[in-house]
Amino acid sequence: MRQTLTILVSKFLYRLCRMGSRFFHKDGSVTPGYYASKIDPHILDKLKYPSLIIGVTGSSGKGSTTSLIAHILEKNGYKVIWNKNGSNLYNAAVTLLLNHTNPFTKRIHADVLLLELDESFIKKIFNKVKLTHLVITNITRDQPARNGHVEIIYQKIKNSIDSNTHLIVNADDPIVERFRFFHKGEITTYGVSKYEKDFKHPLSWTIDAAYCPLCETKLRYKYYHYGHVGNYACPNCSFKRGRVDYEAKDIHMDKAFMTINNCIVHLNKKVFFAVYYTLASFTLCHVIGMKTEDIQRELNEDILEAKRMKNEKLGNRIVEMIESKNENALSYFQSIQYIREHKGTKTIIMGFDNVSRRYAFNDISWLYDVDFELLNIDSVDKIFCIGRFRNDVYTRLLYAGIPKNKLILIDNEKEMMKIVKRKSKGRIFTMVCFDMTAVLKKLLMEENK
Repeated sequence: MRQTLTILVSKFLYRLCRMGSRFFHKDGSVTPGYYASKIDPHILDKLKYPSLIIGVTGSSGKGSTTSLIAHILEKNGYKVIWNKNGSNLYNAAVTLLLNHTNPFTKRIHADVLLLELDESFIKKIFNKVKLTHLVITNITRDQPARNGHVEIIYQKIKNSIDSNTHLIVNADDPIVERFRFFHKGEITTYGVSKYEKDFKHPLSWTIDAAYCPLCETKLRYKYYHYGHVGNYACPNCSFKRGRVDYEAKDIHMDKAFMTINNCIVHLNKKVFFAVYYTLASFTLCHVIGMKTEDIQRELNEDILEAKRMKNEKLGNRIVEMIESKNENALSYFQSIQYIREHKGTKTIIMGFDNVSRRYAFNDISWLYDVDFELLNIDSVDKIFCIGRFRNDVYTRLLYAGIPKNKLILIDNEKEMMKIVKRKSKGRIFTMVCFDMTAVLKKLLMEENK
């Protein structure tokens, strides 16, 4: 009876929140789960789950990976429950699951449960019921005020799984590769072969894995993709990237395709991180038994619109909406590299109103982990600093050696687009966190009326 009540209360609150969403500006993804957990703290342990329970975790890329997996599965006839709004904490998971559970049978109505998972909450969500598959995208310096060190993130994931979980791991990341040395269950690896724009030496100073986790000898790299992700080997022991089960090769970014184990697949965005989320999605879907041609069809013909980096216009100028994850230096690094590689004159809009959507520490030390020095190039015309922390961003860019005459502080956001049009030239790139994207889209729409 208590379980039935918990499920019914969650469903009722979800519908109530949805009805009032335009007044409260909430989508009801968290609140119902919060109150349901008060009624029965162990409700998730008592549900009847589908045979496939898939998680996607990691410091970055898990949202795009989850979206693409869901797209492939749904287009092939699977009924999939997944957190498409990106809410990946405990109460959000409770809301999602109870909203799709029969209150009397306790059965979740789906063929597949697919969850983007915050590393810190895997164990709490899947306490007695275990994941059948877990995709691990990468482990990098991420939200240091909350997560601390990368070793803490690694240990949280390690302590959340057992031999019943089939791991799908990014072998290009030596921190993720460590799972192969302790995990007693099945492991499938994926990785990206040498790419024409790889680095012989790390371009970023944010290197979170320079030494062998087994013998502490300094790792040697054949090449770096970004950060500490690449092809590495320990000169003193057996720890190395080695051969992988699924490998991306022949990457043609200009034409947006690559091959995975000799299978040609389309990239839904011409950026390097799309290679990784496409490869991870292909690997997971093949591992659970899908045919290659069925996966390939949904990647090449019924193409999913990219979750990130949509283009807008400011008058006749293109605006590329790049979303960079706050408190994650390598997310910013990839955005910076994308901007650097664009030919021609460029203008950048950069900033944020909130450091995090999850806490109010407002720690900005991570700004000094980001390689903003790479933006000190002639092709960058102007950088506009916006948002509540605009002065902090402005100061960091000055420390990066960006000339003062290239930096413009925006104190009145309502006038921003007029100032951008008047004082800058070239293609516009917005390098902002998720919450600021909606603000900029609204300003662009108003200016283009």
